[in-house]
Amino acid sequence: MSTVVPPRRRYFVDEAGDATLFDARGKVIVGGAGCSRYFLLGVVEVADPPALGAALEALRQSLLADPYFHGVPSMQPERRKTALAFHAKDDMAEVRREVFRELMRHELKFFAVVRDKQRVLAYVQQRNHMDAAYRYSPNELYDSLVARLFKDRLHLSPEVEVCFASRGSSDRSAALTLALRRARERFEVKWRKPVESRLSVRETTPARAPALQAADYFLWALQRRYERGESRFLELVWPPGQPGSCGR
Repeated sequence: MSTVVPPRRRYFVDEAGDATLFDARGKVIVGGAGCSRYFLLGVVEVADPPALGAALEALRQSLLADPYFHGVPSMQPERRKTALAFHAKDDMAEVRREVFRELMRHELKFFAVVRDKQRVLAYVQQRNHMDAAYRYSPNELYDSLVARLFKDRLHLSPEVEVCFASRGSSDRSAALTLALRRARERFEVKWRKPVESRLSVRETTPARAPALQAADYFLWALQRRYERGESRFLELVWPPGQPGSCGR
């Protein structure tokens, strides 16, 4: 029985935590106040982005119209938070529960790469010892995780669309495209097989690409597990006992 290959796969990429290792003076701040211990990059593969986007927008409008949330700061348009798009870090607990419930009604696949920044720091310090001119950049870590995350995902259909959540004001589409090409090259070298998929890359905001909100939510749940040892949000979408799930 042959497997039907979809003509196009759509991936939506976001991050959790930060890729920072040092403060402005070069002091190590990993795991300190305002600096995460882990950096996560996640991707959601969405079968029907328009349907997911419409459902999330309908849910958001319903919640904004609910008197229960009247006066909640994050729900006010001028705050540009929940009133604009769902963002797990900013949303109220009641809102998060409704968003997770809605996400589970859609055909989604989530993948993530997690880096312990203490290990990244050890690598950077070792490299600095060998090359005094080397300077770490957070984009270096981000781009390396892009290549790792997509190494085995760019050959699965004739067309591949990758949408990244914007990071800052600069457009990094060219750098991200290069990272994806490196991922494709690694696959070709490993399997000695050319990858002929057409690749398109773009950066945008969760408000303009609602599927990015799904990536944000799944990453937030996974981040809570790593940073705080808190599994209950992850278990909403990944029940304990399933293969590979994180137990308490």
